[in-house]
Amino acid sequence: MTQAKRSPVVTNAIGIRSVIGALPYRMAFAGGWIDQPFVSKLNPDGVGSMVVVAIHPDCRFMDRCGMGTSTRRIATQLWGDTLPDRDPMALTRELYEVENQDQPEPSGSQDMIGLIYPGVNRLDYDYDHEGGTFPVHVESNNDRDVADWLQRVITMVPVAQRPAGYNPLGIKNLDPKWIRRLGQSGKHCYDAIIHRDAAALGASMNECMLCWETILPHTVRHPTIKVDLMALLKHYQDRYAGAMYSGCGGGYIYVVSDEPVPGGFHVRVRTRGAAA
Repeated sequence: MTQAKRSPVVTNAIGIRSVIGALPYRMAFAGGWIDQPFVSKLNPDGVGSMVVVAIHPDCRFMDRCGMGTSTRRIATQLWGDTLPDRDPMALTRELYEVENQDQPEPSGSQDMIGLIYPGVNRLDYDYDHEGGTFPVHVESNNDRDVADWLQRVITMVPVAQRPAGYNPLGIKNLDPKWIRRLGQSGKHCYDAIIHRDAAALGASMNECMLCWETILPHTVRHPTIKVDLMALLKHYQDRYAGAMYSGCGGGYIYVVSDEPVPGGFHVRVRTRGAAA
């Protein structure tokens, strides 16, 4: 049987893994911060959601940009270049414990889940379940058609790393009404992806950014941030279906568009059982 040839893009992407490592990266979409117990405990709905998407390590992403790079480094130290063939939630707990040992402000478990779980994943957080540290449920989709659609309509545009001395938690306006909206934005985001609805996906991202700006204003405005993040975000939101930042303080902008976005690039979604 003749083996199918890889495209030059995939071949070159695989080659760079000798430099950057072979463990996956992850994207975090609408609903982010609902994985933090200090947020989820004030959610009137009880359960709020966010979305993480596993992606292939086809390039090196900048540190301090919301791409889970610090979690990925620790995972590499623990497991090398291959995720162990064990229960993914067990791996999540193991990685969470190592990364957050003695940390006064623990990272959320979405960082670990995004790297470990393939496909598109909706993480449902309920403070009554393990104090909101881990999701009460993970809804996963590994449909290749969905993944192909998502990687086509999402463009990443580099902006800036989080600066030294930056902390997104200086101001907390933890209004339960806005926390409910945050958790709902993750549910709407997942539904939009599954139904391949670009307009709804963009709307969920726009809604999430509005929630961030309201609940934790330092996620988008801070004395150490020299880029006008909100003006830049508005530029993309006004011209495309929607947009949001990859993390607090900037990083990359995810733009939802069927058309090319100047200065942007696409990534490949990693699904269960798919070739590299």
